[in-house]
Amino acid sequence: MTKDIDTSILRAFIAVAETGTITGAARLLNRTQAAVSQQIKRLEQHFDVELFHREHKRVSLAPDGERLLGAAQRLLSLNDETWGMMTTPSFRGEVRFGIPTDLVATYAPSILRRFNAAWPQVRVSIETGSSQTLIDLLDSGKVDLTLTTDNHTLRRCETLYRDRLHWVAARYSMAYLDRPLPIATGGNSCCFRPSTFEALNNTGIEWRITIEVENQEAMCAPVKAGLAVTVLLADSVPEDIAIVPSDSGLPELPDFNINLHLPRSGATDIANALAENIRADFAARYGTEDQWSARPRHAA
Repeated sequence: MTKDIDTSILRAFIAVAETGTITGAARLLNRTQAAVSQQIKRLEQHFDVELFHREHKRVSLAPDGERLLGAAQRLLSLNDETWGMMTTPSFRGEVRFGIPTDLVATYAPSILRRFNAAWPQVRVSIETGSSQTLIDLLDSGKVDLTLTTDNHTLRRCETLYRDRLHWVAARYSMAYLDRPLPIATGGNSCCFRPSTFEALNNTGIEWRITIEVENQEAMCAPVKAGLAVTVLLADSVPEDIAIVPSDSGLPELPDFNINLHLPRSGATDIANALAENIRADFAARYGTEDQWSARPRHAA
């Protein structure tokens, strides 16, 4: 006998898998933690399997959960595409979205997934680069909206989140003890460079640049090889790189804002729709500005 799967339960399952916590999933779905926990329990009972390993407040996918995840994502994608097609205005066309290179892996997937579910007939093209490069593209009309990372800005924008800049190195690497300190950095337009070099100069630490490149993956290559350190926002640190210990002797680095910029002349309807999805994605991750500004800084 064929049985139907409740898509709302699958949505809870995917949210828990993506956030790694019941709390994060509840915030993402605008439900209570108890409701999300109950939905996961129902899904496990439905298939008579364990979907998650539970350890303290965090969870990770069990083998049966890993097996379900891909199919659940495809099923929900088709559900959301069908719903969007039948119930939303028929936005068509393209929106050009700018995002700094170091933010792509952390934020772009969930933003694009959320927007595609709401507006399946709109194509999103992505431009990456430094924050200054993306502002220039916005002012010249080559992107419709952009995110930037700034510790100060001279133009009107909307701050979505504030994160701490950290020294990072390969796991088990001692490159942060070398002198002169080997640094992998972005190009001259990289907004992290002035703060990084100023902090080092103020503490008298000698340094040298090992690679200077706009491409994030290329910049991180010598870091992953254990030959250099670099600086990244805490929530953008890849799994194969670690934040340098706080007792390393390296100077503390400042906070940076993740800002949303729209054109001075006004955004298109499609760009405004994408902006709303970006705001919703950050709110789901971090809560309101009052909540995240009061949170303790990421531990080094």
